Amino acid sequence: MQAATGQAIRVNVSRGKVNAKQGKRDDAWRDMGLRRLKQTSKQAVSCAVNSYGDVREFFVRTPCRSLDRMFFVLGDGDRNSVVVAVSWVRMSTSENARKLQELADVYGTGNVSPLAGALVEAAHVKFTGRYYDSRRSGDLVVIAETEPLRGDPQPEFLDGLAEVAAELPRP
Repeated sequence: MQAATGQAIRVNVSRGKVNAKQGKRDDAWRDMGLRRLKQTSKQAVSCAVNSYGDVREFFVRTPCRSLDRMFFVLGDGDRNSVVVAVSWVRMSTSENARKLQELADVYGTGNVSPLAGALVEAAHVKFTGRYYDSRRSGDLVVIAETEPLRGDPQPEFLDGLAEVAAELPRP
């Protein structure tokens, strides 16, 4: 993860996004030089209960229709690993989805809570919002965050990984 140059990272991100859009998760991770070590997923009924900050207040006033979340632990085969949290939030309208994305994209306003890292033996990971991306498609908002678990991956790599993860289709 450390040796990749900025240009190589961008090429890998571009390839990874293509595979992610097609639902080929493992191929997308492989494009980033990673492999899936663990994963868990869960559906939730309430977005307000599974969020924090201003985003939670938004959901109290504007409930979501559904929430799906996944949590991945990915490794490079060299004892370096990262975690990836992805949330798919379906809102009642595309306008509400736009408002959610605009709010969640502002650092410090809160977000959808990632699944607990303890589910995949990564309980000590704290998501900072530093390595983040989102996308919207109609009434669906996809939010992705990454953090290092072991090793010292480049920030550009973690940002790119969040971009790739945000392209994943809803499970």
